[in-house]
Amino acid sequence: MKNTYFRQWISDLWNVMTHELKSIFQDGGFLIIFFVAGFGYPLLYNLIYRNGVLEDTPIAVVDNADCSESRRYIQKVDATREVNVAYRCTDMVEAKKLLEERKVNGIMMFPADFGEKLAMGETAKLSIYADMSSFLYYKNLLMGSEFVMLDEINHGKVQPISYTENLPYNRTFSYSIFLISAILLLIIQQVMFYGMTMLAGTAREENRGFATLPAHLHGRGVGRAVFGRSLAYWLLFMGLGIYIATIVPAICGFPQRGNYWDIIALLLFFVTDCVFFCMTWSSFIDKRETVFVLLLFISPICVFLTGFSWPISAFPSFWTGVSWLFPSTFGCRAFINMNTAGGDLQTVVPQLRAMAVQSAVYFVLASIAMYVEQQIYKKRELE
Repeated sequence: MKNTYFRQWISDLWNVMTHELKSIFQDGGFLIIFFVAGFGYPLLYNLIYRNGVLEDTPIAVVDNADCSESRRYIQKVDATREVNVAYRCTDMVEAKKLLEERKVNGIMMFPADFGEKLAMGETAKLSIYADMSSFLYYKNLLMGSEFVMLDEINHGKVQPISYTENLPYNRTFSYSIFLISAILLLIIQQVMFYGMTMLAGTAREENRGFATLPAHLHGRGVGRAVFGRSLAYWLLFMGLGIYIATIVPAICGFPQRGNYWDIIALLLFFVTDCVFFCMTWSSFIDKRETVFVLLLFISPICVFLTGFSWPISAFPSFWTGVSWLFPSTFGCRAFINMNTAGGDLQTVVPQLRAMAVQSAVYFVLASIAMYVEQQIYKKRELE
């Protein structure tokens, strides 16, 4: 009897999985999202940020101070890899004209009291203005100025802070390495979320449940139905995940410091977590178009909650709690620690543990949501 039950369980699992795969490959919208977004976005992001390292950004300097300190500062800024002092202007009007004519991509202005304040031991300020048609112009101008400022502090008579340069993971300050490392795994979550919610919205618009239990189960067997559906998405997105996490960095020339099999192990946790996460939240989608509204709302939030651009310890309590809702929070952090910083599985155990807990919680919630939905549609049929 046990053998018969086990065979029936596997048979039901297989039927649900194949049914879900048929639904997936019959939906043009899902296929567009999966193939275009899933396979194209990672390469598109690299194309957009292909100039991750920009050198010798031309700037104009307005030195109203005309003192030895400002001249030394300008000389050091010009010597940095990031900035090239192309013009020295007498006033801001001349500098602004050069910026408007796109002859320079930034302006550095020293106020008249710059040298006087330094001589008196006070804080001296200078102003920088950047052409924001590219974020890299602003980055280079700010970094070049800050490098010189830190060097001046380090060689001053008073050293309240000892400064030593140590750049182990992104020595070239490449913006593409900085950004893409955080985005790659997020693409897996977002593509799965939008594809699954699109299918959910379509099913509910047609007055049918998102997943249909085998008829002979009479509304029972929610667990095998959830596992069957999840297995269909898991197979598809494990393949996509391997492409995104291992092949794309190789194509784009990104550093790959993580061990290949460690990355695969990470994907096992992450893709499983994403499947149950998407299955749970798709229960709240009743219209196909809703996914496009969510696209604009959720993506930027998920990116910044990974902590790639802001210290996690500085997150407000509210946003820390929100970050725990998304698999990308832990998956992207683990991927950065492994593939960018060169860590192994042992270094990302806290993230793996968090994804395992998330998977269990979302599996239970997805099962409850499916059971409730089945009961609702069953009641409607009786009416």
